[in-house]
Amino acid sequence: MTTAAPSSTPMPADWRDFFALTKPRVMRLVIFTGLCGLLAAPGTIHPIIGFTAILCIALGAGGAGALNMWWEAEIDAGMKRTAGRPLPAGRLVKGDALGFGMLLCVGSVMVMGLAVHWLAAGLLALSILYYTIVYTIWLKPRTPQNIVIGGGAGAFPPLIGWVAVTGHITAMPLILFAIIFMWTPPHFWALALFVQSDYAKAGIPMMPVVRGARSTRRQILIYSILLVPFALAPWYIGGAGAIYGVVALVLTLAFALLSIPVAFRDPSVPDAMKPEKRLFAFSIVYLFALFAALVVDRVAAPYL
Repeated sequence: MTTAAPSSTPMPADWRDFFALTKPRVMRLVIFTGLCGLLAAPGTIHPIIGFTAILCIALGAGGAGALNMWWEAEIDAGMKRTAGRPLPAGRLVKGDALGFGMLLCVGSVMVMGLAVHWLAAGLLALSILYYTIVYTIWLKPRTPQNIVIGGGAGAFPPLIGWVAVTGHITAMPLILFAIIFMWTPPHFWALALFVQSDYAKAGIPMMPVVRGARSTRRQILIYSILLVPFALAPWYIGGAGAIYGVVALVLTLAFALLSIPVAFRDPSVPDAMKPEKRLFAFSIVYLFALFAALVVDRVAAPYL
């Protein structure tokens, strides 16, 4: 299969093109979950050190996003959803994206280590390597399980935020990692179901392309159900209180219920893709609300 290559003579670029390389929509979720991990962790951290930790998480995620776009420039050029990105659109050359991504990745890890501590820096470095090498280079072009295994890359921020405060890894931040890990497949597959033609055209073996829409929908339901005990785990191990427990139960049951019409809707029926779109939209709200409840629970705990 042949895809259009990015232009070798780029148009003038500005700061917005470099900012676009960082995948700002993804970065918002990264920053938020990292901040929630930091705020929910037991203990205290100096506000400037805490801000530095979140800034490093954001810059590391942005650098990994830039390296992802550098590696996948030709693939992005062949997909309608990504053809307007700075590299396939010809506004930047690949060398600029590579240098920019490396600068952000290396700089964020070094600042995290020097300003916060080296365990948090090591986890940040691991998350960058996981996303750029394990997911982008190795898994994504080779297996329909790419997003299942690769989902670990997006699960690091609350773990890093927590460790930035405490200086060590315990069960609670690992559970926060696991929640995002289990949330990622139904979230991403809901998107993949209504853009699967793009992935098929680009030769990316996403689950709907390789196993078909029916199998993907059933797996969305399975993962949504499996998410329930993971989401409730912070409450029943005593890491969070009743506020979080109630919110987590309601939100996660709603997530599972929204996955049912995705699993069993006949795609030949008009508007058959709407359940996937609803689930995808709710999945974003779900993660923001779940982690916000964790912070509210932590703040409210002394008064209950």
